[in-house]
Amino acid sequence: MRATSGTDSTELLVGIAARAHGLRGELVVDVHTDSPDERFTSGSVLTARRAGVPDAVLTVESTRPHSGRLLVRFVEVPDRDAAEAMRGARLLIGSDAVPPPTDPDEFHVHQLEGLRAELEDGSVVGSVREVVHGPGGELLVLVRPGRPDALVPFVRAIVPTVDLDGGRVVLTPPEGLLDLE
Repeated sequence: MRATSGTDSTELLVGIAARAHGLRGELVVDVHTDSPDERFTSGSVLTARRAGVPDAVLTVESTRPHSGRLLVRFVEVPDRDAAEAMRGARLLIGSDAVPPPTDPDEFHVHQLEGLRAELEDGSVVGSVREVVHGPGGELLVLVRPGRPDALVPFVRAIVPTVDLDGGRVVLTPPEGLLDLE
């Protein structure tokens, strides 16, 4: 089972503008997508969202790799000052721009967030708040009323059923996994 990056049902996070690079308006971008070649290709249009500032529409002019990140030039960001103003911007695309996965064991993060989490007997244990991508694989973060959040490995042995139409994931957790206070 696998989850790919995203934020919610209408917009998906594909990158974050980390800082300006050079004098020509390039931005160092931390990539948050499994398909950077598609999302940051010349002519791609992204929404830039920063707190306290109206959203901006950005068109990718060029992209090149740089130390595990991307250096991206946007048509609307002509110089270093404009690039500095974009620092911290969340770069988003509409979820309708991403086709559903063809593999039945693969899901987009935005499809999982908000699903009800229940045990095989139907008892509800919480809901999926987010998916965390860790070095050992993905973890579902479950919000549990009156209890601390729980981290559940997103593997078939523990999450055997993802029912998108029914709005739920079914869990078969090993003993003690959900007992944390």
